[in-house]
Amino acid sequence: MEKTMPSGTASIAAVFAANREQQRKALAPFVTAGDPDVDTTVAILEAIDRAGASLCELGVPYSDPIADGAVIQASYTRALDNGMTIEALFATVKRAAAKVRMPILAMASYSIIFRRGIDRFVADAKAAGLAGFVVPDLPVEESDDLDAACRSAGLALVRLVTPTTPPDRAEAIARRSTGFLYCVSVAGVTGARTDLPAGLIDRVKWLRTKTDVPILVGFGISTPEQAKAVAAVADGVIVGSALVRHLAEAGSKPREELVRGVEDYVGKLAAAVGTSC
Repeated sequence: MEKTMPSGTASIAAVFAANREQQRKALAPFVTAGDPDVDTTVAILEAIDRAGASLCELGVPYSDPIADGAVIQASYTRALDNGMTIEALFATVKRAAAKVRMPILAMASYSIIFRRGIDRFVADAKAAGLAGFVVPDLPVEESDDLDAACRSAGLALVRLVTPTTPPDRAEAIARRSTGFLYCVSVAGVTGARTDLPAGLIDRVKWLRTKTDVPILVGFGISTPEQAKAVAAVADGVIVGSALVRHLAEAGSKPREELVRGVEDYVGKLAAAVGTSC
């Protein structure tokens, strides 16, 4: 049975409210749309939802990614080579959003949004069932138009703060973020790492004094142990490169086996995050 998708910011807020009531933290996996193909993407999103993810970031393939490391860049290339387009992206989201409970956000370069037209892109996203956007290459000073369109449509516009963001700028970004604030754990591009960076806990605690929206930490988290440690101080964790690498390494397996592997991996992460409170 298809479900009715609530407006983005409301659905995201409902997720975090439920997590607080259940004393849980959020797990937000990242998946590239169309890697290895659309049908598998939909099946993976369903598996992630079953495994206990609170929400999901769906990467919009782009030929010149800004903040993505080699693993995600390679997944974007595979998706583009397999014919992923913006129209196919929205069709994929519409199929998945009708089947999952978790909100889905698109992680997209601003150039993709701008080229299609802000109002058109936001309207198409809302119609497809997206809950909002993460736009890593959009400076806060140039975000007024997209911010206004998202607020009018009830979609979240998640902002990012990095370790090198000056305090006054980080505060301005935190105050304007809707849905949640994305705290980048390390300087550089995405990619799984073995150790959590020094100063991360203090940075999350400081950011919490600057915004009322939940704070999720991403970049470099790959194991249940890391996820648990981060979730002890943040409102949740984002896991991207480790999951995308898992999909790439299992790419030759039958779809059912690949999806089972994803569900098992995400389930372990979700359990670790859930027991971190």
